[in-house]
Amino acid sequence: MKKYCFVAKAVNSGQRLDIFAARSLKSADLSRTAIKNLINSGKIQVNCQQKKAGYRLSPDDIINVSLPTVISSELTPEKIYFKILFEDDDLVVLSKPPGLVVHPACGHHSGTLVHGLLYHCRKLSGIGGKQRPGIVHRLDKDTSGVMVVAKNDLAHQSLSSQFKKRNIKKIYLALLSGRVPAVSGTVNLSIGRHPVQRKKMAVQREGGREAVTHWQTIKASDLFTLVKLQLDTGRTHQIRVHMAALGCPVAGDLLYGGKQVTSMDIKRQCLHAWQLSFNHPRTKKTLRFVAPLWEDIVLVLRKLGLDPDDLS
Repeated sequence: MKKYCFVAKAVNSGQRLDIFAARSLKSADLSRTAIKNLINSGKIQVNCQQKKAGYRLSPDDIINVSLPTVISSELTPEKIYFKILFEDDDLVVLSKPPGLVVHPACGHHSGTLVHGLLYHCRKLSGIGGKQRPGIVHRLDKDTSGVMVVAKNDLAHQSLSSQFKKRNIKKIYLALLSGRVPAVSGTVNLSIGRHPVQRKKMAVQREGGREAVTHWQTIKASDLFTLVKLQLDTGRTHQIRVHMAALGCPVAGDLLYGGKQVTSMDIKRQCLHAWQLSFNHPRTKKTLRFVAPLWEDIVLVLRKLGLDPDDLS
């Protein structure tokens, strides 16, 4: 545990404790939420007394800080392939290949994206816990495409807040089995855990969590529809559940399409996280990233007479 001691000066008179602590501990790279938690738990005290975050400092106040040591992940770093689209001191933006599980879970204790990230950069945000360091959102195992990962707690808090407030723009490409009922449209159906098959999600007329998916047709035939999808929310299996509810499950998705789904010889659900836009946690600059399509989807599009380079 690291300990710090600061003395408030005349210039700090009337300043909030949380603001003073954030500025004094700038080198520790803590978010405002982390600072508040330290104050609420008594790890930051004034004159040996616990105060609220809004406490106004007086000259000569003594501020003692006990900063818990960050517990490193117990996961063993592994060399895992993924493509880096962007990286700086705060975050990593990558293109996840299909077939790669994002973080350890039952049946997947090694060989995950997290193991690969720890090998690549060693240091990730600890907010997600030992099994999910740096992870602020996920993609299904067989969904490819762009993801952002937080290297520190400041980035984690900022990105999580942007996801929660729906300030992050997410666009997917999907090949659907069948023809959608219109050129474009919106699915606004709540999603919750399937009442019987616990590994599945399902549309719920009552209860469930709000889920909104917008689709736009790029090309359609009698058997397939290539669509661009934008998500307002980020529920588990959202696109797969919503497209199945339209009667046009994602091609290759046996879980939600069953025997009726047409796969076009692809060995996974034909779903790709194509674009991701967000504000950089530190600079606040808007960033936009596009993940190149994986070869299996490229081959499918060419069979449909589409040039992947022409997609926009």
